[in-house]
Amino acid sequence: MEFKQELVKIIVKETGLPEEEVGNLVAVPPDPKLGDYAFSCFKLGKNPKAEAEKLKQKIKLPSFISKAEVVGPYLNFVLSVPFVAKEIISPIRTKKEKFGAGQDRDSIVVEYCGPNTNKPLHLGHIRNMALGNAVCRLLSFQGNKVHPVNIVNDRGIHICQSMIAYQKWGKGKKPEKKGDHFVGDFYVLFSQKLKDDPNLKEEAQQMLWQWEYKNAEVRKLWKKMNSWVLHGFAKTYKRFGISFDKEYFESEIYEQGKEVAFEGLQKKVFVKDDSKNILASLEQYGLPNKVVLRGDGTSVYITQDLYLAQQRYLDYKFHNLIYVVASEQRLHFQQLFKILSLLERPFAEDLYHLSYGMVNLPTGRMKSREGMVIDADDLMDEMALLAEREVRTRYRDLSEKEIKQRAEFIGLAAIKFFMLKTDATRDMVFNPEESLSFEGETGPYLQYTHARACSILEKAGRIPLKAAFEVLIQPQERALVLFLSTFSNTVKEAAKQYKPHLLCRYLLDLAHVFNEFYHSCPVLSEEVKIKSARLTLVDAVRQILANGLNLLGIKALEKM
Repeated sequence: MEFKQELVKIIVKETGLPEEEVGNLVAVPPDPKLGDYAFSCFKLGKNPKAEAEKLKQKIKLPSFISKAEVVGPYLNFVLSVPFVAKEIISPIRTKKEKFGAGQDRDSIVVEYCGPNTNKPLHLGHIRNMALGNAVCRLLSFQGNKVHPVNIVNDRGIHICQSMIAYQKWGKGKKPEKKGDHFVGDFYVLFSQKLKDDPNLKEEAQQMLWQWEYKNAEVRKLWKKMNSWVLHGFAKTYKRFGISFDKEYFESEIYEQGKEVAFEGLQKKVFVKDDSKNILASLEQYGLPNKVVLRGDGTSVYITQDLYLAQQRYLDYKFHNLIYVVASEQRLHFQQLFKILSLLERPFAEDLYHLSYGMVNLPTGRMKSREGMVIDADDLMDEMALLAEREVRTRYRDLSEKEIKQRAEFIGLAAIKFFMLKTDATRDMVFNPEESLSFEGETGPYLQYTHARACSILEKAGRIPLKAAFEVLIQPQERALVLFLSTFSNTVKEAAKQYKPHLLCRYLLDLAHVFNEFYHSCPVLSEEVKIKSARLTLVDAVRQILANGLNLLGIKALEKM
């Protein structure tokens, strides 16, 4: 039951005010002691306190409201904990992992990751993958048909730089390490050698031309090195827990993008500038003009994007296409969306750029060319190792296999939650040690709280089928019941706004409220009736924590 919405309907009936207006006037008081909802009566007359008194007399309280009180110009309402507990906990227990799910039915394409095949995935990709995966899970949980897709940038000058370095100094070696790391070493090597030999830049440009004109030897080397990288990427995706319905490759679509550029030129949406570049004139729309195809016939990023959006519409007939791409590309997407609108594409109004901020380290910003990056694989290795040390310290009776497995899940939880708990629009600093803490606002803290709930239930041996919720009278019990009642709305808002951090905040607050309950309200030592009610409450918390963590792509551990 949507308690606020039901209360709004009752107030609308008694006041005659529009439903939207009443909805805006019903709020949560700043102090829980004042009640759970407060209705501002200023709109009802010149004396709002008197109007609040009148309204109190008129309203017949529904079952979910235990009492109404006038506090100044407000009529405050207190929810009935037994009613709310029954209304919330029973569905949690029956629906389990599906509790809170929505009934939307849209087709939604989410593009995320977007790597280049000249280097391994790095810390920036980690934030992208965590965000993209969480958004996919949230939207899918709301009932939508979600299609995660990837664009692999597998052609261009940067790829040629890696190839030139391998040609000159690779000596025909095969990867002795993960393929993407092997190729990435040559990308860094090219940058280092370029400082002493500026001619390398021209050689890489010449190789790009040879690639464009399908030189057999260049294409053969390109395919070989790309295969090494893609094989490496696949291992990283699997470890991180993501997959894609489809991967698009720039090398396979850039030619079609050129056709879109010529189509726009024919329709006079585009023009040619003095350098014979095909140009979208966007200044009249408050945006800089944008080259969509160079005068020499070579493509730019937007060339492929013009076609790719069209192809995805044909593939999935989407209601929405979401691009999960860093904030540095904000202008690019503003221009892309405007151009597609000018080209009168039917999906032009259904595109959204989910922009996210940069990820920095405590030591500063990363630099790919100089090798000053944190590779995704290295980060996952480091976090698993740090988690393993913690697990070995805390649990000395585990098998070696269990230690490694648990450490892996904890390490990934630390990474993902740290990336997701901050509003995606903000830049952030990733601190590995802080993210792994079993206390504080971290993924391992939530896993630990979930494991604590599981431990209580395991010791109980049996969870009662029915419970008398009227015995839940302690403030900590009340707070926990009411907090559980907001899960569905929180998930719905997080999905609607593409903001997983809203769910992160909810889970942290739920864990805090649960731990206060745990320390104040004994469960196993109470008499049967109270024990029964508290066990069902603990089980509900366990389920909601598991559901929420799963939506973030995090494993809910039963033991820590």
